[in-house]
Amino acid sequence: MKAIHTLTLDCGATLVVEQIEEVASAAMTWLLPVGSSTDDQQGQGISTILGDLIFRGAGNLSSKQHSDALDRIGVQRSSSVLSQHLRIGCVALGERLQEALPLITSMIREPAFEDDALQAVKSLCLQSLDSLEDEPQRLVMIRLREAHLPSPFNRHSYGQRDVLENCSIDTLRKAWQTRCTANGTIISAAGAVDPQALCKQLNDLLSDWSGKLNEPVKEQQPARGTNHLEQDTAQVHIGIAFDAPREADADSMLERLAIAVLSGGSSGRLFTEVRQKRSLCYSVGATYSAGRDRGMVTVYSGTTPQRAQETLKVCQDEVKRMEQGVDAHELKRAITGLKSQIVMQGESTTARASAIAQDFYRINRARSLDELSQEVDQITLKKLNSYLASRDFGEFTIYTVGTTEPAGVA
Repeated sequence: MKAIHTLTLDCGATLVVEQIEEVASAAMTWLLPVGSSTDDQQGQGISTILGDLIFRGAGNLSSKQHSDALDRIGVQRSSSVLSQHLRIGCVALGERLQEALPLITSMIREPAFEDDALQAVKSLCLQSLDSLEDEPQRLVMIRLREAHLPSPFNRHSYGQRDVLENCSIDTLRKAWQTRCTANGTIISAAGAVDPQALCKQLNDLLSDWSGKLNEPVKEQQPARGTNHLEQDTAQVHIGIAFDAPREADADSMLERLAIAVLSGGSSGRLFTEVRQKRSLCYSVGATYSAGRDRGMVTVYSGTTPQRAQETLKVCQDEVKRMEQGVDAHELKRAITGLKSQIVMQGESTTARASAIAQDFYRINRARSLDELSQEVDQITLKKLNSYLASRDFGEFTIYTVGTTEPAGVA
């Protein structure tokens, strides 16, 4: 069993490290408290711009100089805006990590935020926002999330047009200074890395970092209900959402296996009942998202206007039919699929760094692959069916995009 080390840096940030001796790479994930839910009501989109602008120079290096320096070391990097965090990902050979860290930390502590770079970043962000009109499958799931979750945790990562167009570099600098705080930041590393050496170097590099975390709070109840967006498309895109356990809840692994039965690829119930038996749609599936404070299951299906109503009904019926339980073969397939995902995660240092960072945020500790496998192995058919028999799926939130609005809830 690989040990996971959890340390608190002198600045107050949390460091989580999984040392994996048999790999050559080292991956890092930075979860910075600059997610979409931390934007204020008048500034939804600030985090979107920050997620791109952070790569445009740092310290005394211009955008090109900083990028070239990282490329010479062989550092691959990425960013994504989550609800609570801005996620920065980096991966390189473990032997080059010590050399790369000053460049990586300079992005966090000394981003250039040059006025010359802002217009290009704005243009990219606006292009992404405009692309949603041509991606109704993505659009319907964004609108579904907005309807199902409370504000500000229902926001997406694309931002609002007026904010993207009008925000100034001074606004962005101030937002970074006040929101990118050591308190609330989670740094993780996985692979060929020495936990104590990494901790010491980060303490040296981040010695002047501070700041108090101001967590966003629920502003209003979610809208939920049944919603439709009229759009001239050849298909109708259907999204369904319902509440589910948080990651920290004892039932989260039971829920994960139940959704694997419901939507485990071509053997899942949704695929079998909606697509194979009835030929109602070209795409259908469900996803379980377990967060720190709440959980949610979403179902997506894309179909024709003529089949939209029946598709919606069958999808809802299949969710509710889960209350009647699953059989031994379904559970075995779900366990095999879930354990395969766990094994695959272990083959990627990037996946492990991301997983242990998210674990720490959601449940205040990081789990090893062995622990996750043991959690799966402890689920019996009796335990899962007992859970499903008492499972209250509640009312569904429904959002559809297309020319035809399916009516009602099953």
